[in-house]
Amino acid sequence: MLTQERAVLNATTSDRLRELGGAGDARISVSLPTDAAIGADVRSELALEMQDDANGFAERRVTVIQPMDLLTLDAMPAATGGAEWECLAKALYFEARGETIAGQIAVAEVILNRVDHSRYPNSVCGVVSQGASRMNACQFSFMCDGRNEVMSERAAWERMAKIARVMLDGRPRMLTAGATHYHAVSVNPGWASRLERTVWIDDHKFYRFPT
Repeated sequence: MLTQERAVLNATTSDRLRELGGAGDARISVSLPTDAAIGADVRSELALEMQDDANGFAERRVTVIQPMDLLTLDAMPAATGGAEWECLAKALYFEARGETIAGQIAVAEVILNRVDHSRYPNSVCGVVSQGASRMNACQFSFMCDGRNEVMSERAAWERMAKIARVMLDGRPRMLTAGATHYHAVSVNPGWASRLERTVWIDDHKFYRFPT
């Protein structure tokens, strides 16, 4: 499988990869499980490097074309929207503002994938607020950690608002291969072993229900 996927990636020119990724030469590294299948929709944002992890872990390193760079994002007009946009922007701010743009988009993908999944509420606000009435038992920790939700970093908020707008407007979800879950690499939740891991971007590992 590894040899076949490397051949597919090598057959795609760097210019085409940049065109598909929409971000010039900006790249980040991520990890995939060695047995993860990479679909055609995901390959469009993978660059040319793929190798086994040197430390013997069940990982492969790949290079991902950044979906957009900060200059592109900052040049976009200020984003606005209704309740769904605000809920998504707020979730990105508290869950992913310290990640790369790819990491932020990946978190947005998880939220929107849940909206489309029968196991979860069918709205962004419903997904983000699920379980929020129970202390430390919600789906997104910022909703039930007992802290005030204050967006004090203006630049970060404006960027998250733009990413939320882009995702709600229909940007293809190509980074996480249908993930509906993620967790920080600093923790190891029990549910992770019951799911299929799809990708590791920045400080988050992403998962989906077994197929």
